[in-house]
Amino acid sequence: MEDPELITQAIANNVRAQRGHRGLTLDALAARSGVSRGMLVQVEQGRTNPSISTLTRIASALGVTVARLVEVSDVPVVRVVDKADVVTFKQGNTQARLLVGADDPMILELWDWRLAPGEHYDGDAHPPGTREMLTVLDGELTITVYGKSHVIGKDDAVLFTADRPHRYANRGKEELRFVMVVAEPRETHDQ
Repeated sequence: MEDPELITQAIANNVRAQRGHRGLTLDALAARSGVSRGMLVQVEQGRTNPSISTLTRIASALGVTVARLVEVSDVPVVRVVDKADVVTFKQGNTQARLLVGADDPMILELWDWRLAPGEHYDGDAHPPGTREMLTVLDGELTITVYGKSHVIGKDDAVLFTADRPHRYANRGKEELRFVMVVAEPRETHDQ
């Protein structure tokens, strides 16, 4: 039998993740479920062990099963990815390493990019709502989105909507290196 505190924490994490995944505020979930905002706060903070009735109303409002809300994740709180397990993609003198990724409650990827002088990479449009943010570690990045170019220097950062074609280019004379996070919303069902 699972530890009751572990289940309470799993419920807290799962309700918070499912609500966030759907972009719902606490007030919106309260209105949909008929569960008070105060009770939802207690559930999401793991300060209460909700009744099956409360869980059923929350699950119904989120469009998931009660089993999904009480599921104790087998994903550890900390996940270390050894450098030997990092996936590297190469195209010419361009190298992109996918350092780590996750897919719940949203798709997240952490990338380490290197582009030689004169190299570029054309990124396809991601699904609607996808954002990318990056910081330049060495060199200078020229990023083009919607036909408009922006220059990002060393130690500068940029955030942009990546649901349209975009280009990363190294127009400088030294190697370009940047670290990027891609955040893509999961597709929701029956919102």
